[in-house]
Amino acid sequence: MGISVKAYAEMEARLRRPAASVAPCEIPAESIVQGIVLGVDPSLRATGYGLVERHGPVLRATEYGTIACPRSWTRSQCLATIARRMRELVTVHRPTVAVLEGLFHARNVRTALVMGEARGAALTVLGEFGLEVYEIAPRRVKLAVTGHGAAAKLAVARMVQRILALAEPPPADAADALALAVAHWQTQVRPWASGTRRI
Repeated sequence: MGISVKAYAEMEARLRRPAASVAPCEIPAESIVQGIVLGVDPSLRATGYGLVERHGPVLRATEYGTIACPRSWTRSQCLATIARRMRELVTVHRPTVAVLEGLFHARNVRTALVMGEARGAALTVLGEFGLEVYEIAPRRVKLAVTGHGAAAKLAVARMVQRILALAEPPPADAADALALAVAHWQTQVRPWASGTRRI
């Protein structure tokens, strides 16, 4: 089956034309739901959190920060602090969805265990409140926010600053949590490309 020179030229022009619909973090006005998403980047000493609210096509950071636990604290003190702060955030802001970073393969078993404990402390509280909880692989988050799956932490922070119109880049752990929330909003637009899994 043949194709004319004109038809071929038109097809080639369409392929070369930049497609606005695939720009990272574009939220079309007509897409689905409003609300608040809580992103959580669990860590024993520095759990990042970020709440991202959607108004029409605009994403806005409601609150973000880091749950810092000094090295002098015991693990049980840190886990209790993570749970308490999570409870405060959910009580005050009433998100309906929470998103955590997907599990990674740690070379050090102890590191994986401690990370799992921090994740468990957060998940327990989110489960208590009946939130829908999802996880997204780190590479998928970077891809959704920056357009590059191997982006550096600083690039993620700067893109989060730009997307959410923040005065300055957020701290690294908070930036990762905000990026999780932004990436989840992307699943409302392109669910087939999300890599999101409900847990």
